[in-house]
Amino acid sequence: MKKKQPGWGPVEQPEQHYLVEPRHLAGGGDLRHVTEYLRASGWKDKSKTGGPLVFDSPDKSVRIGYDPFTQPGGWTISGKQTASQEAWHAMLGKQVPVEIVAGVTDALHRPRSAHAPNVWAPLTQQGWTTERRQHFTAVSPDRNTWLQFHQSGTGETYWWAGARTEHGPTWDAIFTPTTPMHLVQEFSAALADPTPVMRPLGRVPASSRIRATSVSVLPSELSAWQQARITAARAATWAGNSWAAGRPRATARPHAAASSARARR
Repeated sequence: MKKKQPGWGPVEQPEQHYLVEPRHLAGGGDLRHVTEYLRASGWKDKSKTGGPLVFDSPDKSVRIGYDPFTQPGGWTISGKQTASQEAWHAMLGKQVPVEIVAGVTDALHRPRSAHAPNVWAPLTQQGWTTERRQHFTAVSPDRNTWLQFHQSGTGETYWWAGARTEHGPTWDAIFTPTTPMHLVQEFSAALADPTPVMRPLGRVPASSRIRATSVSVLPSELSAWQQARITAARAATWAGNSWAAGRPRATARPHAAASSARARR
């Protein structure tokens, strides 16, 4: 909301938000964190009014959907079979934070690293513990979240992640074993990232296992952070389709200015 004062232009009023940690318990968040990046990256919005969200990649090889109307509902990401890649599928529940979903969806737009992917490295670097039993599992320091490579006795395998609070399970995410390994690594990196995520007043889950720091944020700051992410997507799209593809890509951290917001608490 903006308020006018005599002799001055509109004056912004700060809004109360919260920096929530650990991020894996922060709740779903604003879907635009994912969808606006997709639009800026050239993905086609195939959604129908009043229905689930549906986006197709520019080459139509990957489809991303979000369906809040079914149970359990949430995100689905499907890749078609190609000459070099088997078909694959991922399902992420509605309460998977959008910042973690974006770890996968953003990576669909970026070129792969030359290094072999290592799903477990981002987790162990952040203090997650690994357990080698029937299923290889990494567990977060707070013991509330895990990532597991599930292997059944019948030979069925898949990647499974989940989170819980004192109230019970909050979300699950499943990736087929054919999912490109670098995408699973990007998911694990976003999952293990210790950076708090921002949620508006009234959108912080009720749990004693969450730490929420109140901050005052100007609407213009929120817009600037969102625009920086969109600008980064457009820049990467341009670079990927031009002679500048080899140049370093800018990455935006939407809440990098959180420290300035803290100062106005």
